[in-house]
Amino acid sequence: MKLGIIGAGNWGQALYYAFSQKNEVLITSRHRHALPHFRPLEEVLELEYLVLVLPAQVIRPWLQEHPLSPRHKILVASKGIDIQTKEFLNQILERYVPHDHLAYLSGPSFAAEVKKGLPTAVVVSSTNTSLASVYADAFPDFMKAYVDDDVIGAEVCGAYKNVIAIAAGISDGLELGNNARAALLARGLVEMERFGRAFGARTQTFLGLSGAGDLFLTASSKLSRNYRVGLGLAKGMGLDQILADLGEVAEGVYTAKAIYEIAKDLEIYTPIAAEVYAILQGKDPRRSLDDLLKKEG
Repeated sequence: MKLGIIGAGNWGQALYYAFSQKNEVLITSRHRHALPHFRPLEEVLELEYLVLVLPAQVIRPWLQEHPLSPRHKILVASKGIDIQTKEFLNQILERYVPHDHLAYLSGPSFAAEVKKGLPTAVVVSSTNTSLASVYADAFPDFMKAYVDDDVIGAEVCGAYKNVIAIAAGISDGLELGNNARAALLARGLVEMERFGRAFGARTQTFLGLSGAGDLFLTASSKLSRNYRVGLGLAKGMGLDQILADLGEVAEGVYTAKAIYEIAKDLEIYTPIAAEVYAILQGKDPRRSLDDLLKKEG
């Protein structure tokens, strides 16, 4: 199989390494990288099968600037909600690409560990399970890929877990202990599922690799950018400084605002996401803890 990867950040490079084990892979990005098979975007767009690995907030303007062909098949490896339109990535992509030409990647997969060839399992979700199977078969042996058709479930999981990861980082930064983190993740998973159910997502998706698997990973390691955002907030650091120190995009910062506003409009109870958004806006984390403990559910 011949694949083109659009986006050469850490995650894009990790997927380049993974897919190159069994396939011929080209990679491109705005800035040139010293990678084998790095090509200009125009050359990569000549391929039929593409993997989109751009920050969530970049995807809509990128698609407006680079219209894709109806023949393109896309695996979306980005996670998040567009902060301007409050849309999930599948809603945005489907305006430019037929929905049965789209698949979405989710599951526990830190870039650093994928680059080392360490084992994991992921999910490829699509309304077109035949296309999902094509992409699943392209993964290397150390990445077991499952096929699923709950696209919105995968989208909600991939976006929401970053917000809960920020909360987990805050909890650990405040040294609240293992019990507190476990309780937070358990209630966070319930909150994710409640939010997703409002959009037709299946409960089973939240209990599997896309939900629990990715949440437990992202919310428990300093390899997670969003978890590190939470650690910084707990130490009283300013958000701008935290993000500057990261040097990378932490999607949960944008997603927290989107979830807060969507939940408010649709009257969905999302107490953890609401407190994360408030902390990002300047609320004292310990005051948020007190308020969270007083809330019902």
